Amino acid sequence: MKILFLGKTFPSSRDHLRLFLPGDCITDAWPQEVQATEIRADVLIPTMCRVDAPLMDVVRPRLIQQFGVGLEGVDVPAATTRRIPVANVSAADTGNATAVAELALMHLLVLFRRYREAREGVHAGLLGEPAGETLAGKTAAVIGLGAVGREVAARLHSLGVRVIAVGRDRLPPGSSPAANVDEYFPAAEMRSALAHADCVVVCASLNDATRGLLGERELAAMRRGGFLVNVARGPVVQYEALRTALRTGQLAGAGLDVFWEEPIDPTDPILRENVSVTPHVGGITHSSYTSIARAVADNVERLRRGDPIRNCVNGGR
Repeated sequence: MKILFLGKTFPSSRDHLRLFLPGDCITDAWPQEVQATEIRADVLIPTMCRVDAPLMDVVRPRLIQQFGVGLEGVDVPAATTRRIPVANVSAADTGNATAVAELALMHLLVLFRRYREAREGVHAGLLGEPAGETLAGKTAAVIGLGAVGREVAARLHSLGVRVIAVGRDRLPPGSSPAANVDEYFPAAEMRSALAHADCVVVCASLNDATRGLLGERELAAMRRGGFLVNVARGPVVQYEALRTALRTGQLAGAGLDVFWEEPIDPTDPILRENVSVTPHVGGITHSSYTSIARAVADNVERLRRGDPIRNCVNGGR
């Protein structure tokens, strides 16, 4: 069976998948290469590339399988019309959510403890400065209460942080959809939640409803001098709004694992602000990748046998 990764980013995903599918052909190509040479494959893995109808008609995959969760780049209706099953891998079942939550916590600690200045202090021969802040006693707003959001809430709660969560559903007053959440707001009341927040962790998946979810008014609703960490998708936060909030001091800093265009241009002006950055590595650990590869391989084997595809978002086959 031929398995094609669309794009050449996230290279270790191929190595992990080969451990479970040693007899299959696993390769990669950029979308323009696929279109130019009419590459065909049984299984198409999007990574962070756009999979639209013309590309499906070139590749003619029998399965579109994400190596992870996000399917925002896949034209699912076009795949459904062509009777191509589209599947992903649950973050909760692979350790992916845990890995992303740990990275979110790392970014928060880097910002609160002023790590960049502390490192500069080492080179300057300083001792005892800068003075940072503890997470304990702060209030954090977690935007999106899926698998990642719940893992973030659990870790923050264990550190003595008051956790406010923002989710899609409107619940009865005083109720909470998850443990470790002290207060819950529906998305329509997000600005009320942000008004109490010293920091915000963005965990919402990217879709039509969440694109640009946090803009100028939302960031202005936060306590001045707070921090924002985005481990979801770049476009959930409006670029210009974030850059302005950093430049004016409305936000004291940001932690970014995801960007508006990936990889981000290293000369992008937002990187001149007080930001900690990582190159979309939130879910990338050896343990989580092994679990994801196992789940992807299982669906490849199901395709080979003609069995129903697991975690299919458009009805299976």
